[in-house]
Amino acid sequence: MKAGFIGLGIMGSRMAANLQKAGFDLVVYNRTKEKAEELVKGGATLANSPEEVGKQCRVVFTMLSTPEAVEEVALGRDGFLKELPGNSLWVDCSTVNPSFSQRMAQVALKMGHRFLDAPVSGSLKPAQNGELIFLIGGEAKDVDEVRPFLDAMGKAVNHVGPHGQGASMKMVNNMLFGQVMVAFAEALRLGTSLGISEETLCQTLMNSPGGAPFLKVKEQKLLTRDFSPEFPLEWMHKDLHLASVTAYEKEVALPALQAAKELFAMAKTAGLSEQDFSAVYEFINPKNSK
Repeated sequence: MKAGFIGLGIMGSRMAANLQKAGFDLVVYNRTKEKAEELVKGGATLANSPEEVGKQCRVVFTMLSTPEAVEEVALGRDGFLKELPGNSLWVDCSTVNPSFSQRMAQVALKMGHRFLDAPVSGSLKPAQNGELIFLIGGEAKDVDEVRPFLDAMGKAVNHVGPHGQGASMKMVNNMLFGQVMVAFAEALRLGTSLGISEETLCQTLMNSPGGAPFLKVKEQKLLTRDFSPEFPLEWMHKDLHLASVTAYEKEVALPALQAAKELFAMAKTAGLSEQDFSAVYEFINPKNSK
């Protein structure tokens, strides 16, 4: 089956490459066409607009940065939804807020199509290695239909519940990652101010009961101050903002979330937007600080 893939950034390009390796015929679109070059060399068809993707596919994956970007490629002037054959399936792997996913599901249904919110747990290396974990909201039969695609890109498929539940789980997941990263960065900041080396702090804290497993993946970034992006800081700030919006919608007070969100906002202002989200440590504990 021919599949469309829209959004070829850090994650999407690697996800699409794994679909291609598994033998799927792809039609791809990205606003910056150069990012599609390797896929086109491998046999993918390059579309000049999302609309062209919709004309050629019955399954379309989107992996984009913000709800606004998702809505534009789906429903904008050159959007793909209006061109899809009836009863097609749209799988949105973007990290967006649950209320947005629920609205997109309703829009798709009214236009005669099906929808899954299917964000992923994992960053650059899991995407590259086909080891992502899909967190899915939608109908079970639709999950089963696209499972061969998902298996080519990931190591697990978790059907969380109805529309919006995949997005909900991803939001909770990233909210936790962001807050843990801030807490760990502050622990390192205090520890180094007390004369303990970063190496000793990382070795001890990461192997203590309070050390989250994902922190070990970030250890070398912290120790070398090489914050080349696996998951850019600006997108973590976006995710924390969407979690804050959702908390407001649900009338839930999350003060620690708000504090973490503002720290990431300050790190963005300090010029760290395009660095890995672990670069919040560089903001909290600059290399030349005492």
